[in-house]
Amino acid sequence: MHIVVDENLTLTDYFFSSFGSVTAYAGRGITAENLVNTDALLVRSVTKVSPQLLQAAAEQSTTAQRIGFVGSATIGTDHLDVAGLQEMGIVVANAPGCNAQAVAEYVVTAILTLHPERAAKAGFTLGIVGLGNVGKRLVILAKRLGWRVIGVDPFIVRDDIEHMKLTDMLPQADVVSFHVPITESGKEPTYHLMCAETFGLLKPDAMLINSARGAVIEEAALMDDFANSRAKGVEIRSVVLDVFEHEPQISAKLLDDLAIATPHIAGYSLEGKAKGTEMIYQAFCKWQDVEPELTLDNKLPAMSQLFDPHKSLIEQLPAILPTLYLIHEDDAALRACLCIDEKTNESKIDAASFDRLRKEYNLRREWASFGDQA
Repeated sequence: MHIVVDENLTLTDYFFSSFGSVTAYAGRGITAENLVNTDALLVRSVTKVSPQLLQAAAEQSTTAQRIGFVGSATIGTDHLDVAGLQEMGIVVANAPGCNAQAVAEYVVTAILTLHPERAAKAGFTLGIVGLGNVGKRLVILAKRLGWRVIGVDPFIVRDDIEHMKLTDMLPQADVVSFHVPITESGKEPTYHLMCAETFGLLKPDAMLINSARGAVIEEAALMDDFANSRAKGVEIRSVVLDVFEHEPQISAKLLDDLAIATPHIAGYSLEGKAKGTEMIYQAFCKWQDVEPELTLDNKLPAMSQLFDPHKSLIEQLPAILPTLYLIHEDDAALRACLCIDEKTNESKIDAASFDRLRKEYNLRREWASFGDQA
């Protein structure tokens, strides 16, 4: 059996080498030629997988073998043509919730890094758009920190928070954090959820965090929001982006106005990536009709225990946060990649630099590995 994987996946040799050969490629550059004579494809969110891609690979194959399994070690599946692949008889699997804790911790880290004093005040309000796996974890962390939580999700209801429409939430929230898939049609589309109209509903000093999908925030409207603040002589709002509408290219003009910018690594914890691979391994075993024999037990290094189980999260987190995650280091690494585009003579971050940061990323550890007992 031949298995092609995104080189940024973790523990693929451990989980899959017993099935046959495992070949790794840069996820954004996987082509039909890379998939010739391949049985299974394992990706992350940067690889667009369509029936056309797999059909082109099949036409170039020298055997009758066709890809029968596509696994994505990610929560979302908008990079997969799931319906089209399933019509071809291909088993499609993903890893819902695998990095949810890592993303929730990223959001809290960003807030406490930028506005620790504000976040410590009574009545501090976090608006969460999307209450799925990540939103649920973020609710738990926020409530442990004593924050008021407002949730927006037409499909999920939680009894422990206030629910309301987006238009009602935006004027109340001190921070708005997005955790939705990207959809352009249907009952509640999320494409350009933040546009000129919705930006106008925000509190002037409300902070925005997007670690979901780039196009949830319309970049042009965001740039206009920055410009409008300057025209009024007020400070621009704090915006944290881990994903970008035109990713992987990011203009210097946008980057200059962001409080924190990171290269799509909010979910890049060792635990999250390892769990993602383990989940698609389990789905792969089901496809092969074999019992999964491997687990993550004892595969991850032990860490120093920093959390005191007798103290609340808000008592100890600010002091140990620099040890857990220095988010500004990721921001600085991304900004250091700015270069001049020879065609347009504009400064920007290009795809190669963006992908290199992700490939070489030093995976964070989740707080539980340091003794947090949520």
